[in-house]
Amino acid sequence: MSISNSSAVFRETLSIQGMTCASCVGRVEKALKKVDGVEQANVNLATEQAVVESSAPLDRAALVKAIERAGYDVVVAAPIELSIDGMTCASCVARVEKALKKVPGVQQANVNLATEQAWVEADTTVSADKLIQAIRKAGYDAQLQTTTTTEQADQKASEQQQLKRDLLISLVLAIPVFVLEMGSHLIPAFHMWVMHQIGQMPSWLLQFVLTTLVLLFPGRRFYQKGIPALLRFAPDMNSLVAVGTLAAYSFSVVATFMPQLLPEGTVNVYFEAAAVIVSLILLGRYFEAKAKGRTSQAIQHLIGMQPKTARIVRNGQSVEVPLAEVSSGMQVDIRPGERIPVDGEVLDGRSYVDESMISGEPLPVEKMAGSAVVGGTINQNGSLSIRATAVGADSVLAQIIRMVEQAQGSKLPIQALVDKVTMWFVPAVMLMAVLTFLVWLIFGPEPALTFGLVNAVAVLIIACPCAMGLATPTSIMVGTGRGAEMGILFRKGEALQLLQEAQVVAVDKTGTLTEGKPQLTDFHVQAGFEQTQLLSWVAAVEAKSEHPIAFAIVEAAQQQGLSLPAVSDFDSIVGSGVKGQVNGQWLHIGADRYMHQLGLSTTAFDQVAVRLGQEGKTPLYVAVEDQLAAIIAVADPIKDSTFAAIEALHQLGVKVAMITGDNRHTAEAIARQLKIDTVVAEVLPEGKVDSVRELQQQYGRLAFVGDGINDAPALAQADVGLAIGTGTDVAIEAADVVLMSGSLKGIPNAIALSQATIRNIRQNLFWAFVYNVALIPIAAGVLYPLWGILLSPMFAAGAMALSSVFVLGNALRLKRFAAPLQ
Repeated sequence: MSISNSSAVFRETLSIQGMTCASCVGRVEKALKKVDGVEQANVNLATEQAVVESSAPLDRAALVKAIERAGYDVVVAAPIELSIDGMTCASCVARVEKALKKVPGVQQANVNLATEQAWVEADTTVSADKLIQAIRKAGYDAQLQTTTTTEQADQKASEQQQLKRDLLISLVLAIPVFVLEMGSHLIPAFHMWVMHQIGQMPSWLLQFVLTTLVLLFPGRRFYQKGIPALLRFAPDMNSLVAVGTLAAYSFSVVATFMPQLLPEGTVNVYFEAAAVIVSLILLGRYFEAKAKGRTSQAIQHLIGMQPKTARIVRNGQSVEVPLAEVSSGMQVDIRPGERIPVDGEVLDGRSYVDESMISGEPLPVEKMAGSAVVGGTINQNGSLSIRATAVGADSVLAQIIRMVEQAQGSKLPIQALVDKVTMWFVPAVMLMAVLTFLVWLIFGPEPALTFGLVNAVAVLIIACPCAMGLATPTSIMVGTGRGAEMGILFRKGEALQLLQEAQVVAVDKTGTLTEGKPQLTDFHVQAGFEQTQLLSWVAAVEAKSEHPIAFAIVEAAQQQGLSLPAVSDFDSIVGSGVKGQVNGQWLHIGADRYMHQLGLSTTAFDQVAVRLGQEGKTPLYVAVEDQLAAIIAVADPIKDSTFAAIEALHQLGVKVAMITGDNRHTAEAIARQLKIDTVVAEVLPEGKVDSVRELQQQYGRLAFVGDGINDAPALAQADVGLAIGTGTDVAIEAADVVLMSGSLKGIPNAIALSQATIRNIRQNLFWAFVYNVALIPIAAGVLYPLWGILLSPMFAAGAMALSSVFVLGNALRLKRFAAPLQ
């Protein structure tokens, strides 16, 4: 909120869309003034902005809801993506988010420690510069994300190399310090050798020089970031390390050069603690950097699928050019075995293309003139000539990469608790370290000062909340990346959590459970009629109709190569059937009631009709003049993958509901066949949303599966919307999850992946919290009175590094996730 200088007035500015006249202005102002705390609301039609004033901070979300209830939209600019430097732990994440959310106009800010990025949703009044200034004020550096994923990977590799260099320097300097000091404590003979050959003071001086070099060079990163954060009263992980190592180092310097200042019996050095702590934490950081690099391998793999060049046809000749020079409409030639460089449509040639990168399906797909191809897929045995239809950021591969990156940068609801805890965690740890020091100093045995110092340093070092900050984002990164490899795109990270909570999966029948394309499945004729001839006659009459069933019959005749005779006097009898004259004879096609109207009995086909009904098919009858000639059935075939998918969903403990416009008898027959739990039949397209709401009330959390276009309202109403993609149309805005293959197998696979990812996150959080809760008291010395056990600051540093490595290693197990259905 911004406060004016004249008086304590809080102002919010909102950009509004949809206002067309003065009455709109009046409605918006009236709606805003009803919000608690609003004292003044001025809406300007020309600028399409509202300025709201109050004497106390306002809930911006309440203002937005009030405007939306009035029937207007608050304009939100495209999300701003920022790259952030200097974050090291969960408390850093919380501080950066808090700083961003304080910027007027910011509606949502998600900061990810694993990717070191921030996604900010704000209205049009917020610029990237304002956000960057807020982050810098919080003590971190930021810039607008302009680098490509490949460039980011190169930067991470460079940082990893720098860490490796600093780690090696630190180890070379710290190991002699450790050997000199700890060797003397642990091995009496070695202690005697040091005393006689080197001497105590020369040994301490050598340790002083080596440790100083460790802190000045490899360790300076902790002081450059940690001390300023401490001075801002916003301590982070670097502050803990800085205070802990400086305490050990300073005490040792005093003991070495001014021992008279210390109480008798407390003169000792802890140079090895400071040097080894820096080395171990750098070791942990290095392992973290390596593991973080592996978490983003899925995106790197996707990027690597795009060829660097393309062979275009220019002036009648095939010329190889950089991919950046290819534009939409160009003709591109692809040889056998090559990756297809851009999305396009086949102009000439015939081949099979491996599309597993987008669909997760292993079988290659046949391509011929008119077929769509996707950039990054592999042409197999034939040559193709294509017309480029989408290049660069518009390509399917670019959309997939963008979706995965957005999902990886998002924050799950489960993270809310972590954020609340970590915001106050580091200050609480520093307070606990001070209390530890004071308790040992006042109540501890001699040398109390030494005990107090060592235990306070151990508390500071062991409590770094790195593992807490990495627990959720690393699992999201690996889980969404593994999903992309399987053809499952999580458009929103929170869908990962909500999907595993789903109690029921609601499925639209046509095009989801079924092929979405009716086919002629049964054709039985009476004695005295020839099947092929009768089919050509029926197809000829149906060719005059616009009904989907008619298309299926005509297509069946064409597939058999039948020629269709001429038809005269065609007529459609509403609600019953069609008729027409073929070769001078009347042909009637329709339901049983139409036959009865003609005075014909259908008993000859009663057994066949019962069987068709049990299979969920609706029979149609054919009469030639006044004779019943045949019974036919047209049905939308069930996809091969449907049976296995529903069985897998049941094994996952999820119920299945089918929503369809079919009559209840047909719908229930299909449901019995597929073992579907609940049927919602005779639903008009506009009634799907109400059906979804009813199922939510009945079962709870619901995932809806549809084609992503006709089912957009139902997908939006569901807790999680899953769109069955076609492999080429992935930009489905209404869905939370896109299943690229069009196979229902993706549904149980997505739910199983969601369950595995959330289970992994819970394991990480449990380890991170329990680790701190269990080891902080031990570091403080609670075991000393009973068993004389103290935790050395060096072991504390090792344990701290190990906790982060454990969390990252556990998250990386998701890379081996095996889908229930292959």
